[in-house]
Amino acid sequence: MGKVAKQSIQTTIFSYLGVVIGYFNVLWLYPYAMDASQLGTFRTIQDLGLLFVPFAQLGVGHGITRFFPKLEENKSSFLSYSLFIAIGGFLLVSILFIGLKDQIISLFAANSPEVIDFMGVVLLITLFALLSSILDAYGRSYLKIAIPTFFREVFLRLLTACLVGAYLLKWIDFPQVMHGLILVYGLTLAGVVTYLIWLKVLTFKFEWRSFPKGFRTSFIQFSLVTFLATAASTLIMKIDSIMVSSMINLEANAIYMIAFSMALVIELPRRAISQVVMPVVSEHFSANKLEEINVLYKQVSNRQLYICILLFLGIWSNIDALYRLIPNGEIYLAGKSVVFLIGLGKLFDVAFSINSEILVFSKYYRFNLWMTIAMSVLIIALNYFLIPIYGIEGAAGASAIVMLLFNLAKYLFLKKRLGLEPFSKETLKILGVGIFTFPIVGQTTITASPIIQILFTSFFVLAGFIMFSLIFRAGREEWLWIKSQLKKSGS
Repeated sequence: MGKVAKQSIQTTIFSYLGVVIGYFNVLWLYPYAMDASQLGTFRTIQDLGLLFVPFAQLGVGHGITRFFPKLEENKSSFLSYSLFIAIGGFLLVSILFIGLKDQIISLFAANSPEVIDFMGVVLLITLFALLSSILDAYGRSYLKIAIPTFFREVFLRLLTACLVGAYLLKWIDFPQVMHGLILVYGLTLAGVVTYLIWLKVLTFKFEWRSFPKGFRTSFIQFSLVTFLATAASTLIMKIDSIMVSSMINLEANAIYMIAFSMALVIELPRRAISQVVMPVVSEHFSANKLEEINVLYKQVSNRQLYICILLFLGIWSNIDALYRLIPNGEIYLAGKSVVFLIGLGKLFDVAFSINSEILVFSKYYRFNLWMTIAMSVLIIALNYFLIPIYGIEGAAGASAIVMLLFNLAKYLFLKKRLGLEPFSKETLKILGVGIFTFPIVGQTTITASPIIQILFTSFFVLAGFIMFSLIFRAGREEWLWIKSQLKKSGS
């Protein structure tokens, strides 16, 4: 975990700084500056743009991470080759989007017609986010992930806050806010480009024929196979929001967005660690170090589960106080159950560790493809069945069910094919800590201001979590790791 620990602590800091800004944006600025319909439009347009990114990327991001260690030289040519493929993918997506524009518009015409006015913004968001993702993967291959994370998690949110803040101050109107998203994503891309130039790794050569024999064919084949998995995975993440707008209305999507954002903080340790783990897993597979992968598999599972259970308990114990902090919180409180269901789904995801990353870089990567496609089909079907009956809770429940089934299938496959196991006695101890701490959540309510309520409740939940950790002798490695990283960051 040496390389992982060194980079993940920096990445985690930026990720959580982004969370602070994101919480300010989502829980106060957005609902204060925009009404629910505008907020739903704001979310839907961005989700559509980001949904198209993996389809345009054609799997090149994972291809860069997998094939980068195989090149001793010609890395600049590799970057230009990857960008060439991605831009070709974007042109294909653009042609399909324009050709199917009437059908796309018809999805929103009945319940969310406001979205139709800003369809032109979607493709430009896709383009800038696409290029950022390619450069992010390239920088990650050099194990330089912290600063790109800053631009993705912090800088992007700061720019978005400035954009919405300008609308709040009446300097711009709402259509200008929506078109301003183009500038926000463009400047974020410019930041990543500037950083890679500063590292002196962003150079372009076009000596594509100098790659090792069979390299280009293998790279394209792998990228095209993993592209379907990545696209389906993004579909799983974004489709619920889009379907809520299409099948209910934009106000419901705004409620869902705020609830989803609250729960999303639970998976941040997974996202931070995963970004750094991917090149390490790739290197281990290149060297056929299966035992090291199994050790990493367990360590990441325990570390993520321990931290994320604490985050889940903290959020759920403070849920009413958090909604009281939101302007017009009585409107958005309808999404309270969504927080619990999405949070539960995220716990399923972190408990099963880095199974997706292992599959992607193993010889069984095609299994990940077919499972992801199957799950994307399942979540669309579940949404169509559950949203008309249960509304936004149906969308959240569909996500939780799919997350559990998806991870369970990958776990069983890796255990059978490679003998890998993320769970241990430590897993049971960590689960025990969470189960015994959970009753404290409902016993710490006081009548006070939301901030006082949050501080009071969080203190008792944390105290209970630490107490049961000592009783169960759980999380010792995690606390030692945290202490070591704090010492390193202060040295």
